[in-house]
Amino acid sequence: MATPVLMPNVGISVESCILTEWHKKKGEEVKEGEILFTYETDKTTTDEPAPASGTLIDVFFEEGAEIPIMTNIGVIGNPGESTKEFLPDMLKGASEEKAEAPKAEEPKAEVKAAPAEEPKAPVKAPEGFVAASPRAKALAAKAGVDYRFATPTGAEGRICEADVRALIEKGPSATPAAAAAFKGEAGSGIGGKFSVADIDKPAAAAAPAAAPKAEEAAYVDEKMSGVRRAIAKNMLNSLATTAQLTNTSSFDATEIMAFRAKLKANAEALGLPNITLNDIILYAVSRVLAKPEHANLNAHLLEGDILRKFSGVHLGVAVDTEKGLLVPTIMNADKKSLAEISKEAKELAKAAQAGTLAPDKMKGASFTISNLGSFGIESFTPVINPPQTGILGVNTITTRVKVVNGEMKPYQAMALSLTYDHRAVDGAPASRFLKDLCTALENFSLLLCK
Repeated sequence: MATPVLMPNVGISVESCILTEWHKKKGEEVKEGEILFTYETDKTTTDEPAPASGTLIDVFFEEGAEIPIMTNIGVIGNPGESTKEFLPDMLKGASEEKAEAPKAEEPKAEVKAAPAEEPKAPVKAPEGFVAASPRAKALAAKAGVDYRFATPTGAEGRICEADVRALIEKGPSATPAAAAAFKGEAGSGIGGKFSVADIDKPAAAAAPAAAPKAEEAAYVDEKMSGVRRAIAKNMLNSLATTAQLTNTSSFDATEIMAFRAKLKANAEALGLPNITLNDIILYAVSRVLAKPEHANLNAHLLEGDILRKFSGVHLGVAVDTEKGLLVPTIMNADKKSLAEISKEAKELAKAAQAGTLAPDKMKGASFTISNLGSFGIESFTPVINPPQTGILGVNTITTRVKVVNGEMKPYQAMALSLTYDHRAVDGAPASRFLKDLCTALENFSLLLCK
């Protein structure tokens, strides 16, 4: 029996996914467990294995389509099996419209029937429904070509982006009847083809001027990815619905830099991971945030004026990826050692950047840390991830001067920027958290002893 291929249900907060790539084409053999397609949610990109072995006898959506979860996107079975019963409801209307389209209106039939002595007006574009992907239509509009003249190669005879590119690159061509007289000029036939009606025309009047090339466009309109759209929506919602305020303070980073240098020199002998300054800050935040006096920053502000305070510290770690900012979570970080935090942070970051991070790994954070120090940023205003009540921005290390025993001495300073929701946390307790955190980092060796 045929087996439907479903767009998977990847979490209660995900309603639809974008089909980014088919790894098998219609008609090709596929084995159970073999990667069949890749899809993208608002947070990650995932490869989906085939649910059964057989032939991919039908596909209902092409690459780039946004599809509701648990929707049939294709069928695996034996060649010749019917797939009508698996057709998604959202496509049934379009399928019926296509089936009812009169065959007499097909452009090829009109061209063959037209004698050479008929009026030499350009042939009109095909009428009625012509299936084409949004990307194909956008590219055609940019390049100034009529996508309906493209030769469809997509699923169910649909015109895809590659078909439009082929139409653009192909340029002028001739119909079989006019091939002997063709000299490379454009004509008045379908898609600008040189036809028998153009044989005796002067070259300059044979056809309208060629459409401008795509690369000559003054700008490009590019649709945002699912990840980018989600980030835009979340950030706008954050700034529109919360009372955000940012405090910045700095501390003497001499001790954590010396501590990290010792670890780096002895990591291999001690069997430790490559612990970074960011790992040290994650560890310090997990311990300071766990204190009862800072509970309002380790919390979610829910609808109905409810402040949910967490018993464990669940740190969200902002990771820069090609698709946008992702925030995986280190659950119960306050219960883990520095080495454990360092190892987990690297594993999560690697998965996020590779696009293999599971959606469940980006849930449940009670507080977030965003580090822009590597970019040389000295101060910034991080935006809270609702319903969290705080986020810490980590800045670069700069050289400053302070008075020690009456003498001016340089030292390495690092600034921390805390953004907090003023509805849940006042300025004084937020400042006390920053002060406690800076003190803990200046005395990191003592913090490790607790």
